[in-house]
Amino acid sequence: MTAFEIPTLTTDRLRLRAFCAGDLDAYAAMRANPEVVRYLGTGRPSTPVEVWRMLAGFLGQWALRGYGVWACEKIDGGAFVGSVGTYHPLDWPEPEIIYSLDRPFWCQGFATEAAGAARNWLFEQFSFARAASFIRPDNFASKRVAGRLGAVYECTSGSGDSEFECWVHY
Repeated sequence: MTAFEIPTLTTDRLRLRAFCAGDLDAYAAMRANPEVVRYLGTGRPSTPVEVWRMLAGFLGQWALRGYGVWACEKIDGGAFVGSVGTYHPLDWPEPEIIYSLDRPFWCQGFATEAAGAARNWLFEQFSFARAASFIRPDNFASKRVAGRLGAVYECTSGSGDSEFECWVHY
Protein backbone atom coordinates (compact mmCIF):
# COMPACT_ATOMS: atom_id res chain seq x y z
CA MET A 1 0.00 0.00 0.00
CA THR A 2 1.31 3.42 -0.95
CA ALA A 3 0.76 6.08 1.66
CA PHE A 4 0.21 9.71 0.82
CA GLU A 5 -0.42 12.76 2.90
CA ILE A 6 -2.94 15.49 2.27
CA PRO A 7 -1.80 18.67 3.98
CA THR A 8 -4.12 20.81 6.05
CA LEU A 9 -4.08 24.54 5.33
CA THR A 10 -5.52 27.22 7.56
CA THR A 11 -6.45 30.79 6.81
CA ASP A 12 -7.83 33.38 9.21
CA ARG A 13 -11.30 31.82 9.14
CA LEU A 14 -11.06 28.52 7.26
CA ARG A 15 -9.47 25.10 7.36
CA LEU A 16 -8.73 23.23 4.13
CA ARG A 17 -8.43 19.52 4.93
CA ALA A 18 -8.79 16.08 3.40
CA PHE A 19 -12.29 14.96 2.57
CA CYS A 20 -13.59 12.14 4.77
CA ALA A 21 -16.64 9.87 4.60
CA GLY A 22 -18.35 12.08 7.19
CA ASP A 23 -18.44 14.93 4.64
CA LEU A 24 -20.71 13.01 2.26
CA ASP A 25 -24.05 14.23 3.63
CA ALA A 26 -23.10 17.92 3.71
CA TYR A 27 -21.37 17.82 0.33
CA ALA A 28 -24.21 15.82 -1.27
CA ALA A 29 -26.76 18.33 0.07
CA MET A 30 -24.68 21.18 -1.35
CA ARG A 31 -24.28 19.47 -4.74
CA ALA A 32 -28.05 18.71 -4.84
CA ASN A 33 -28.91 22.42 -4.66
CA PRO A 34 -29.66 23.69 -8.20
CA GLU A 35 -28.64 27.23 -7.24
CA VAL A 36 -25.21 26.05 -6.05
CA VAL A 37 -24.44 23.84 -9.06
CA ARG A 38 -25.87 25.91 -11.90
CA TYR A 39 -22.36 26.97 -13.01
CA LEU A 40 -20.52 23.75 -12.05
CA GLY A 41 -19.78 20.94 -14.49
CA THR A 42 -22.99 19.94 -16.24
CA GLY A 43 -24.97 22.49 -14.25
CA ARG A 44 -27.29 19.82 -12.88
CA PRO A 45 -27.59 18.59 -9.29
CA SER A 46 -25.64 15.46 -8.34
CA THR A 47 -26.92 12.33 -6.63
CA PRO A 48 -25.22 11.09 -3.44
CA VAL A 49 -23.61 8.28 -5.49
CA GLU A 50 -22.17 10.82 -7.94
CA VAL A 51 -20.87 12.91 -5.04
CA TRP A 52 -19.26 9.81 -3.50
CA ARG A 53 -17.43 9.19 -6.80
CA MET A 54 -16.42 12.84 -6.88
CA LEU A 55 -14.91 12.55 -3.40
CA ALA A 56 -13.09 9.37 -4.39
CA GLY A 57 -11.68 11.16 -7.44
CA PHE A 58 -10.57 14.13 -5.35
CA LEU A 59 -8.78 11.83 -2.90
CA GLY A 60 -7.25 9.74 -5.68
CA GLN A 61 -5.79 12.80 -7.36
CA TRP A 62 -3.81 13.52 -4.18
CA ALA A 63 -2.26 10.04 -4.40
CA LEU A 64 -1.52 10.30 -8.12
CA ARG A 65 -0.46 13.93 -8.49
CA GLY A 66 0.46 15.14 -5.00
CA TYR A 67 -2.16 17.90 -5.11
CA GLY A 68 -5.93 18.01 -5.27
CA VAL A 69 -9.15 19.31 -3.78
CA TRP A 70 -9.78 19.93 -0.10
CA ALA A 71 -12.89 20.04 2.01
CA CYS A 72 -13.29 23.55 3.35
CA GLU A 73 -14.70 24.21 6.81
CA LYS A 74 -14.99 27.15 9.16
CA ILE A 75 -12.41 27.10 11.93
CA ASP A 76 -14.97 28.56 14.31
CA GLY A 77 -17.52 25.77 14.76
CA GLY A 78 -16.33 23.42 12.00
CA ALA A 79 -19.24 24.06 9.59
CA PHE A 80 -18.74 22.47 6.16
CA VAL A 81 -18.32 25.36 3.70
CA GLY A 82 -17.54 23.61 0.41
CA SER A 83 -14.61 22.43 -1.68
CA VAL A 84 -11.52 24.19 -2.97
CA GLY A 85 -8.23 23.20 -4.51
CA THR A 86 -6.62 22.00 -7.69
CA TYR A 87 -8.45 19.81 -10.18
CA HIS A 88 -6.36 18.25 -12.92
CA PRO A 89 -7.89 15.43 -14.98
CA LEU A 90 -5.53 13.32 -17.04
CA ASP A 91 -6.52 14.91 -20.36
CA TRP A 92 -6.25 18.55 -19.25
CA PRO A 93 -3.10 20.48 -20.20
CA GLU A 94 -2.85 22.37 -16.92
CA PRO A 95 -4.23 22.35 -13.39
CA GLU A 96 -7.42 24.23 -12.57
CA ILE A 97 -8.00 26.20 -9.38
CA ILE A 98 -11.57 25.33 -8.38
CA TYR A 99 -13.85 26.56 -5.64
CA SER A 100 -17.47 25.88 -4.81
CA LEU A 101 -19.18 26.92 -1.62
CA ASP A 102 -22.52 26.07 -0.13
CA ARG A 103 -25.14 28.84 -0.42
CA PRO A 104 -25.04 29.98 3.25
CA PHE A 105 -21.37 30.92 2.81
CA TRP A 106 -21.62 33.07 -0.30
CA CYS A 107 -20.75 36.81 -0.27
CA GLN A 108 -18.52 36.60 2.81
CA GLY A 109 -15.10 36.47 1.14
CA PHE A 110 -14.65 32.74 1.87
CA ALA A 111 -14.12 31.74 -1.78
CA THR A 112 -11.34 34.28 -2.27
CA GLU A 113 -9.74 33.36 1.06
CA ALA A 114 -9.81 29.61 0.43
CA ALA A 115 -8.92 29.67 -3.27
CA GLY A 116 -6.06 32.08 -2.60
CA ALA A 117 -4.61 29.71 0.01
CA ALA A 118 -5.00 26.74 -2.34
CA ARG A 119 -3.41 28.58 -5.28
CA ASN A 120 -0.52 29.86 -3.16
CA TRP A 121 0.14 26.36 -1.81
CA LEU A 122 0.14 24.89 -5.34
CA PHE A 123 2.65 27.42 -6.63
CA GLU A 124 4.87 27.05 -3.53
CA GLN A 125 4.95 23.25 -3.77
CA PHE A 126 5.08 22.71 -7.55
CA SER A 127 6.85 24.44 -10.43
CA PHE A 128 3.80 25.27 -12.53
CA ALA A 129 4.15 28.45 -14.55
CA ARG A 130 0.40 28.90 -14.44
CA ALA A 131 -2.94 27.41 -13.47
CA ALA A 132 -6.37 28.14 -14.88
CA SER A 133 -9.91 28.63 -13.66
CA PHE A 134 -12.59 27.70 -16.20
CA ILE A 135 -15.64 29.85 -15.51
CA ARG A 136 -18.98 30.06 -17.27
CA PRO A 137 -19.39 33.52 -18.85
CA ASP A 138 -22.45 34.41 -16.75
CA ASN A 139 -20.86 33.39 -13.43
CA PHE A 140 -19.94 36.92 -12.42
CA ALA A 141 -19.29 36.05 -8.77
CA SER A 142 -16.65 33.47 -9.72
CA LYS A 143 -15.02 35.88 -12.17
CA ARG A 144 -14.79 38.45 -9.35
CA VAL A 145 -13.06 35.86 -7.15
CA ALA A 146 -10.59 35.01 -9.92
CA GLY A 147 -9.91 38.70 -10.49
CA ARG A 148 -9.33 39.33 -6.77
CA LEU A 149 -6.76 36.53 -6.86
CA GLY A 150 -4.93 38.27 -9.70
CA ALA A 151 -6.08 35.90 -12.46
CA VAL A 152 -6.51 37.41 -15.90
CA TYR A 153 -9.01 36.56 -18.61
CA GLU A 154 -7.35 34.73 -21.49
CA CYS A 155 -10.03 33.35 -23.81
CA THR A 156 -13.48 31.81 -24.18
CA SER A 157 -13.88 28.29 -25.53
CA GLY A 158 -16.74 25.94 -26.24
CA SER A 159 -20.26 27.00 -27.10
CA GLY A 160 -23.73 27.11 -25.63
CA ASP A 161 -24.06 25.29 -22.31
CA SER A 162 -20.44 24.16 -22.49
CA GLU A 163 -18.88 27.60 -22.97
CA PHE A 164 -16.20 28.59 -20.46
CA GLU A 165 -13.88 31.52 -19.99
CA CYS A 166 -10.29 30.67 -19.12
CA TRP A 167 -8.89 32.83 -16.33
CA VAL A 168 -5.16 32.33 -15.76
CA HIS A 169 -3.34 32.44 -12.43
CA TYR A 170 0.42 33.15 -12.43
